[in-house]
Order: sequence, then structure tokens, then C-alpha cells
Amino acid sequence: MILVMKNAVPPVMDVAARIAADTLAKRGPDYTDEVRRLLDAALAIMGKHGTTARARVADIVAAAGVSNDTFYRHFSSKDALVVALLEDGTDRLASYVAHQMSKESTSERKVRRWVEGVLSQTSAEAAATTLAVLWNGSSIGTGVTAGRHNASVPLAALLHEPFGALGSVDPETDASLVAHATLGKVADHLWARTRPSRTETEHITRFCLRIATP
Repeated sequence: MILVMKNAVPPVMDVAARIAADTLAKRGPDYTDEVRRLLDAALAIMGKHGTTARARVADIVAAAGVSNDTFYRHFSSKDALVVALLEDGTDRLASYVAHQMSKESTSERKVRRWVEGVLSQTSAEAAATTLAVLWNGSSIGTGVTAGRHNASVPLAALLHEPFGALGSVDPETDASLVAHATLGKVADHLWARTRPSRTETEHITRFCLRIATP
């Protein structure tokens, strides 16, 4: 006979917690798919409308083929979705820049590739999509929806190795300063709907190299 002890101290993970954890683990792939469908649908709708009309949650869930309950299971608001889109874009950009840098054998060329890769976000298609996402944030002009998010962290990390090889005594700090400065120029061009000239790109590159080289 198994006795039910009402006042006994429950184990670290009781039956209820274990079952809940098992259920969540089984739903993990489904949830990942739901989030990706929502992100892709939101990006497509925002990109289509640009800065002429803000995407509605109803439009996003319809395009993703999910319900409102599904949307709010993963995002507390549309602003939270915008933050996720920016983070997803940062991950994609960092992966692209890292790939471009891997093609080079010297530290100086890696830095040049880094600058070119980051500034590529001012191209017509990339700029239009980024502006559309930012414009869909309700607190435009401040915080994350103004573009001041953590993009500098993963992008700066890509410069740690080449900066160290170039002689920087503090590669992490130097890379962080360079990343913030370069992303600041990207933001300037995004809002002005312009692209840096070859002269400006070269100037930024030389600035980055001077920072890294004693």
C-alpha cells in the first residue's frame, strides 16, 4: 500500500513538476516552429508595408496561420515581437559578417570585411526592412525600437581576435567602442535613407584600424 503523506516535504521535482516539464519538452519543437512562423510573417508584412502602415497582430497571426492565443503565448505585445525581430536580425548579421571575415587570412583584412559587412545594412533592401521593423515599435525614438539594442555585443565579439593580433592592449573595450561608433553611423544612414560613400567607408575602416593598432 502506498500512503499519501499530506504534510510531507515534496521532492525537489515532484510528479506535477515532472509531468509539466515533460509536456513542455515535447512541445518544444512545436513552440520553436510557432515562433519562427510568427517572426517570418511579421517581417514579411512589415517589409511589405514599410513605413506607410503598421502591421496589426491580427494580420501577423493570420499570415502565420496561428491563433491570437499562440501569439500571446510567446509575446506579451507587438513591441516584444519587434524586439525579437531585431535580435533575430542581429544574429543573422553577425553570422554573415563572421562568414565574410573567415575568408581573409590577415587581421587587417578581417577588420575591413567587418566594416563592409556592418555597413551593408544600409543597402536599399536591408535598410527598408530594418526601418519598417523599427517603425512598427510603439516607442519609436527611444530604447530598442530606435535601434539602440544589443547588436554591438555580438558584432564587437567578432573583432576581439583581430584587434588582439593587431596589438590592442584591450581588444574587448576597443572592439566595443568601434562597434558602437560604426552602428551609430549605420543608424544615421538608415534614418537619412542614404548609404556611406567609398570614401566614408574607407575612413571608418582606417578609424577602426587606428583604434586597434598601438
